[in-house]
Amino acid sequence: MVQVDIPGTTLFDGVQARKGYALNKMCFSFNTAEGRADFQRDEEAYMRAFGLNAEQAEAIRQRNVLALIEAGGNAYYLAKFAGIFGLDMQDIGAQQTGLSKEAFKARLMAAGA
Repeated sequence: MVQVDIPGTTLFDGVQARKGYALNKMCFSFNTAEGRADFQRDEEAYMRAFGLNAEQAEAIRQRNVLALIEAGGNAYYLAKFAGIFGLDMQDIGAQQTGLSKEAFKARLMAAGA
């Protein structure tokens, strides 16, 4: 299988999946109200409990979705994290493209998405 390099894009492959296992497992835990509440109560303890590395923990602290993707985060699991703060996939897409959410939505509409 040939892997295509897409400039500015972190491909989620086996390497990224292994790299982001702890991060994605933590984000999956946000499916429960208890997980979300525990995280909001003490983010640092919650990140330690899941074994996040320094890169992942700092990206969580900064709410930096692009850095989380680079740290092995899967967009679908990261959406659980973003949801805690009232963000949706369009917010994530806007961050990925460097656009405002409104500009990102306009681009989607122009493309017929």
